Amino acid sequence: MITTIIFDLGAVLIDWNPRYMYRTLFDDEAEMERFLAEITTPDWNEEQDAGRPLDEGTKMLVQQFPEHEHHIRAFYSRWDEMLGEAFHDTVEIFKQLKESGKYRIYALTNWSAETFPVAFERFDFLRWFDGIVVSGTEKMRKPTPEFYHILLDRYQVKAKDALFIDDNYRNILAAEKIGINCIHFTSAGQLEQDLLNLELL
Repeated sequence: MITTIIFDLGAVLIDWNPRYMYRTLFDDEAEMERFLAEITTPDWNEEQDAGRPLDEGTKMLVQQFPEHEHHIRAFYSRWDEMLGEAFHDTVEIFKQLKESGKYRIYALTNWSAETFPVAFERFDFLRWFDGIVVSGTEKMRKPTPEFYHILLDRYQVKAKDALFIDDNYRNILAAEKIGINCIHFTSAGQLEQDLLNLELL
């Protein structure tokens, strides 16, 4: 019996993409892609998501790549420009689940504690959650098992009674290993169908 639904945020409910900002700095798309793949890498960004201060992460990268200082510093000084719109079809599914009154609904997100308030201010639906666990605040992130347990323990949720929705298959596998039911998110349409198949929607 699923009593709790846990959403990831980025790429599920919220569109975040550094390209939105960096396209204003790069004239060459291929050059931009090299910069994102080799300098401001996803692994580097995830360290800030895991609690490393933005200033520290930025200074470290500037020391490594001083010739790219301007573009590196733009990552967090203009971070708000990387936030796109909400994925409205997924938000509508969230709304249906919330209004059914059948479930407690939480968010478990890899997100810097310093940038998350920007999103919280921008997207009203974030206030619908019964609780949000932010990796940067907890100083650990998915797929670390302990991070999932923070949510389970804090809100007294049994893993077998929870359903976790995330676009990153790495995070899905980690959740399944500790007994959480999962849906690997690929689209709002797929999520809706999976929830209907499970008789949760």
